[in-house]
Order: sequence, then C-alpha cells, then structure tokens
Amino acid sequence: MTRIDFYVLDDALLSTRLDLICKLAEKGCGQTQRVFIYCTARSILEELDARLWDFRPMSFVAHSLLEESTPESDRTLQHETDPVLLSSGEPGVDRTLLINLDHAVPPFFSRFERTLEVVNKHPETQESGRLRYRFYKQRGYPLQHHNV
Repeated sequence: MTRIDFYVLDDALLSTRLDLICKLAEKGCGQTQRVFIYCTARSILEELDARLWDFRPMSFVAHSLLEESTPESDRTLQHETDPVLLSSGEPGVDRTLLINLDHAVPPFFSRFERTLEVVNKHPETQESGRLRYRFYKQRGYPLQHHNV
C-alpha cells in the first residue's frame, strides 16, 4: 500500500514550497528512487524545472520536464535514465516516488511506493491539502505528517 507523507510549511510562498520539493527530489535521487513530480499547472512545472538546475550551490538534480503532447510510451523511452521527471501527464511504470503539487489527488498515486504532498499556508493550497488528506485517510492509507 502506498505510504503518504504530508510536508507542511509555515508560510504561504510558492518559492518556499518549490525549494522544499527540490530538496525532496534530491533526497529521493540520493536514495535511488525514481521520482515523478506531478502538477497540472504548466507554469509551476516550468518554474520548478528552472529551480532544479541551481536551487543549491554545488548541487544538481538530473531531471526532465516532459512535454504534454508526448505519448507516454515515447516519454518513457526518451527519459528512462532521468531520475526525476516533471509532468502533467501519466507516469511510466518505472517510477517509485510521487511528489504531488496538484490540488487534486492524482488518479495514479497508488502505483507508487510513496506519495509526498507539500502544502503551505496559502489558502487554496491549504484547503486542497486538507481535502487530499481526508481522501487518503478515508481510504486507509498510512499517513505521515512532517512540520517543516
């Protein structure tokens, strides 16, 4: 069963949220996890793509931002060696860690060993985070809570 981890930030800034996601992706790579970062907002994925290149001095997280129009089979072939993939589409079968930036629960989350939800004090993000938490809890998924 997929383990769900909620990371809760004390501020409402998108930049703080994206910085934490970069750290979580880097940590996942360091543990040889195959990371999939999901969000339907293309602008957020593009900002995260830029951050992953240089969010920390002397650090680099190898990743690819997938084009929305690329079929899943082609995406998997083109990027199978990338430890981190960013997309608004469906993941390939080789991914083990999902980081969800979307306001909804991704329909494919249960394919992953772990799903990470990063929420902050932004009203919309906070409210959708509460809804996702209830969704997972009502279905009996193991939940972990981390105040950051």
